[in-house]
Amino acid sequence: MKKKACALVKKISSNQQQIVSVILRGLMLLSIFLTVGILFSILVYVLIKGIPHLTPELFAWKYTTENVSMMPAIINTLMVTGLSLLIAVPVGIGAAIYLTEYAGRGNKLVSVIRITAETLSGIPSIVYGLFGFLFFVLRLHWNYSILSGSFTLAIMILPLIMRTTEEALKAVPDSYREGSFGLGAGRLRTVFRITLPAAMPGVLSGIILGIGRITGETAALLYTAGTAADIASDVMQPGRTLAVHMYCLINEGLYTNQAYATAVVLLVMVVGINALSSFLVKKMGVKK
Repeated sequence: MKKKACALVKKISSNQQQIVSVILRGLMLLSIFLTVGILFSILVYVLIKGIPHLTPELFAWKYTTENVSMMPAIINTLMVTGLSLLIAVPVGIGAAIYLTEYAGRGNKLVSVIRITAETLSGIPSIVYGLFGFLFFVLRLHWNYSILSGSFTLAIMILPLIMRTTEEALKAVPDSYREGSFGLGAGRLRTVFRITLPAAMPGVLSGIILGIGRITGETAALLYTAGTAADIASDVMQPGRTLAVHMYCLINEGLYTNQAYATAVVLLVMVVGINALSSFLVKKMGVKK
């Protein structure tokens, strides 16, 4: 009887595990379909609404109230993106290298830096915008300018780049470092010739995520870079990016169709940047 009871309990337990497994599998598939479906729906909706309104006037070199050109915003977006990355990427990668390769394990300073970075990642962009306005615009007297907006966005994406680079460096096997040390290479040479190239796919992933946040940011730039519709002649001049341009068009309520067309161009830019990064990875000889 005991053997039969044990067998019955095991059978019931096995059936319950199968039921739970089926339920979890169904929930996982449902999550996948919902995620992909929502993304696909947004893309299709934006493309359908925006592509019919893409006209040559929208790409005129100078903005007017008649053509509502987005070309100045495209140029300003490239300027802000390039300058923000120029500031944030070296600092973020350098900090990640220090935390991973040089700081001793169990170092309290490392824990404080990591907690600070995670905290900064969760701060709303409007708070960064207010900080940039008070510090860069007013305190440093940079006024509304591309430089103020770029420094503000660099601070925003710095924790993201630092954390992704740190995780990518941690994923590199210790045998790579040990082999390099065994051949007589120093720590600095090992980092830049062995460890960092091996972690490059993860580093580029963080940079791509940072670019996505830069190109889609509005709140922080409204308080720092301004909403001037012309091309910024230098970094000390104000200028609106594509996202801010789209916000201004929607906010005015007169150029909704042009705002959808701007969204299409913004999507194409993000996809193009991702494709370019993949191409660069292949040219560098790093496999994802």
